[in-house]
Amino acid sequence: MLETNRIAHPGNAQGAKRNTECLESLLQSPSPIQDNPLQQLQLASQEVLEKAKKSGRSKCPRCNSSRMFYCYTCFVPVETVPTKEIPTVKLPLKIDIIKHPNETDGKSTAVHAKLLAPDDVTIYKYPCIPEYAEKRHEIALIFPGPNSVSVKDIAFHLQKYSKKSVCPSDDDCSREPLLKQAKIEPEAEKNPNECIPSSRSEGTRLKKIIFIDSTWNQTNKIITDERLQGLLQIELKTRKTCFWRHQKGKPDTYLSTIEAIYYFLVDYHQEILKESYKGQYDNLLFFFSFMYTLIKDAKCCAGKE
Repeated sequence: MLETNRIAHPGNAQGAKRNTECLESLLQSPSPIQDNPLQQLQLASQEVLEKAKKSGRSKCPRCNSSRMFYCYTCFVPVETVPTKEIPTVKLPLKIDIIKHPNETDGKSTAVHAKLLAPDDVTIYKYPCIPEYAEKRHEIALIFPGPNSVSVKDIAFHLQKYSKKSVCPSDDDCSREPLLKQAKIEPEAEKNPNECIPSSRSEGTRLKKIIFIDSTWNQTNKIITDERLQGLLQIELKTRKTCFWRHQKGKPDTYLSTIEAIYYFLVDYHQEILKESYKGQYDNLLFFFSFMYTLIKDAKCCAGKE
């Protein structure tokens, strides 16, 4: 959601006036940015967003709240953005997003994933999250750490999480929680890049990936939850964020939630599915890229860049 008071220079009447005039001109016609790093994306037409931008805020068809583009509490487009004009992305696996309770709904990009891939994305508000223990052989968590592995090594490490390792009864698990036992042990003799026999590939196939939607300062409460212990952790390749709400004091490699989801899927498509990437998931950044351009244009007009 774009708010003019966030962009205008505080206490500067001329700056505020200039910014207001700039925003008014932006609402009349799009102005492409030369250095837009997202301009190479293969996106569906954003004309519907341009029209919605000109008409201003609209009602959510479910809760009747006034919103811009979409309702971040109901996960649906507003009345001026017909659902049929929003692209739908089919993902190769399911995604669970665990949202920190203090994360502001209107500032989170997690809703973009739910809007654009509704059949494959589920958002949970912590602490109401599923139990993952019995499915840990087909689930991974995106989070950097000492035991994190790269995307290309997912299949190799998931071999260590077989269905047989799940406790057959509660009595067997009473001595020590199973989740605390499931840790990745280094195996010096094995090469993680070795091909997995086809007979085992189905049993080690990743089916769900978990993302944490939170500021980095708030992640500890979620990542230390017992229900997430023992899950295979994945660390993404280093990439620079384009998020306009960059966390102060953090490096520009700290991605927003929708960026992390997008980049993971691109890597997964190439490293695990072994297929050439031709923009299959670009539309996950449908809203993100549009808002990036809109806000960057407004900041440039306000003299911040």
